[in-house]
Amino acid sequence: MRYLKRRIFQGLGAVLPNAWIPGFLSASLYQGPMKGVCTPLLNCYACPSALLSCPIGSLQHFAAAGNISWYAVGTLSVIGASVGRMTCGTLCPFGALQDLLYKFRGWKASLPHWTRYLRYAVLVGLVFVIPFLTRENWFSKLCPVGTLMGGLPWVTMNAGVRSMVRSMFWVKIAILLFFVTTSTMAKRPFCRAVCPLGAIFSLFNKSSFLQLAWDPDTCTKCGKCQQICPVDIRPDRNPTDPDCLRCLDCTLCPSLKLTTVFHRQPFGGTAFPAPVVGSAPGASAR
Repeated sequence: MRYLKRRIFQGLGAVLPNAWIPGFLSASLYQGPMKGVCTPLLNCYACPSALLSCPIGSLQHFAAAGNISWYAVGTLSVIGASVGRMTCGTLCPFGALQDLLYKFRGWKASLPHWTRYLRYAVLVGLVFVIPFLTRENWFSKLCPVGTLMGGLPWVTMNAGVRSMVRSMFWVKIAILLFFVTTSTMAKRPFCRAVCPLGAIFSLFNKSSFLQLAWDPDTCTKCGKCQQICPVDIRPDRNPTDPDCLRCLDCTLCPSLKLTTVFHRQPFGGTAFPAPVVGSAPGASAR
């Protein structure tokens, strides 16, 4: 049931920010007041049906102009401080696509631990520094989400856009195909190694209001939480791991519960003690 609910929310994350159906009928972009509102997800501004803006696109646009989007910074700070990376795990449609692709049978691999740091390099380099230096939106030029939601629909339905296709478009297609392919082999490679929005939200995982709590007294260290985790981590080893998407799949285990930063159950139930990273089974948190 929890898995189904998450898929429903991810479906809403795809549909609600992109509910401008006339965009596909008239081949035009929505330019109304809602376009000034940022979603908590990657959402291509140029998608024909886009009602809302991408927060990373906003940060990058202002960086290219030599300014700071304080609205986007404030929005992301409030979301991150409230739920950490939960929007990545429960709303992001591109994350859902990667989850589904991983279910294909075939050769599987684990991403090296060091790849998590690449997303911070993408955030600093492609979202801030390079756009500031070149005055161009380089992350948007290369973003596979933008290619899937904006580039492909426009090329498919508009002959004028097709006539303007150059080598950069095929670079974008190659990047999209790379992540589609690698998602069949490794869990959420884009989210874990590249996504700059995930990099921002991951900075809040240790201090956000909503938290995971681990009970060492009931944990058997069976590793099943890692098996069902969409980013292949062990929440029993570090409940505030920056990679954790707060999808709550692991809370099927009675040793892991949703809690708050005050380590109290927000929706009823018995409170756990404060999470203690590295505690041995049977040890009580003091």
